[in-house]
Amino acid sequence: MNIKKAFGEKVKRLRNKRRLTQEQLAEIIEISPKNLSKIEVGVSFVSSETLEKLLIALNVTAEELFANDYIRTREELIELIYKKIDSIKKDQQKLEIVYKMLDFIINL
Repeated sequence: MNIKKAFGEKVKRLRNKRRLTQEQLAEIIEISPKNLSKIEVGVSFVSSETLEKLLIALNVTAEELFANDYIRTREELIELIYKKIDSIKKDQQKLEIVYKMLDFIINL
């Protein structure tokens, strides 16, 4: 994965976590929604000025924003979840625990 794409995905995830629309975040960091969209899909990268505004708007450090050790696509995450479940499919007790955990998380 290239750095622009990884960075853009992280910005999008943090924006969604803070329940901001692209339009809202774009206004806060003083760029157009179109430019923010290009950043989020990895077509463009931020200037240093915009980066500073992003850090403030998203309330994260540069280290947090650039950390990409857990960035995975939706499809990759689903595949990993299925593999984990498949590895315990014969263990009734573990399946019950996983079910209870998922039920709890989904119903938050």
